Amino acid sequence: MSSTQSFLEIKGLKKEYVVGNPILKGIDVTINEPGIIAIIGPSGTGKSTLLRCINRLIDPTEGEIIFDQSDLCKAKGQQLRKLRRQVGMVFQEYNLVERLSVIENVLTGRLGYMSAWQAWRRKFSQQDINTAFELLEAVGLTEHAAKRADSLSGGQRQRVGIARAVMQDPHILLADEPTSSLDPKTAVEIMELLERFALEKNIPALVNIHDVTLARRFAKRMIGMSEGKVVYDGGPEGITDDHLKQIYGGESWLV
Repeated sequence: MSSTQSFLEIKGLKKEYVVGNPILKGIDVTINEPGIIAIIGPSGTGKSTLLRCINRLIDPTEGEIIFDQSDLCKAKGQQLRKLRRQVGMVFQEYNLVERLSVIENVLTGRLGYMSAWQAWRRKFSQQDINTAFELLEAVGLTEHAAKRADSLSGGQRQRVGIARAVMQDPHILLADEPTSSLDPKTAVEIMELLERFALEKNIPALVNIHDVTLARRFAKRMIGMSEGKVVYDGGPEGITDDHLKQIYGGESWLV
């Protein structure tokens, strides 16, 4: 990707689940850089809605999302399928297929590149199988490859989710509260993996996260949201207690 071309450009993005009650109120964000971009803000402010609009799990009400020189908001059919396979998603609740093995879950990241017949038969190429094992090694789960996904711990499941997303060979990674149900040590390890893959692949990773300290530690850029709007967009070193009060409201929680 050229240095003058943005990874992602969001213009005037709005989303209403109920008419007249917007969750997103005109989001304007341009992502030009690889690495972790942390999105912070209180619950209900639209962080998850924003990510789900980007990967079209939900349809925006208004606005543009320019990705790979196309407007995701208008994409349909085969074009939407091609665009979505370039958006890797890591979910808070993992979204693994519990009855499948770990390696099979990682390989599902390639389904968007296969015909319906190939996907139904789970007919993966040897190259894809080799890549999946390489990714399992990268996330430290090689010895768990043949285990069912439902036998893993939460941290291990999230590692599988990251490997599956990277298996897509995405142009951007999205992670929706990937550390919220994990202990502090495992949360750091998950953020390290997201940072590593983003930098290795030279792509951005947009990470919704509640832990401001963790966000400051890993993010090269932080986007603060409040009541459906962006109220801070800049480096982690520039975010102050005043910004955090504006984002989260009040100050009794500040330490």
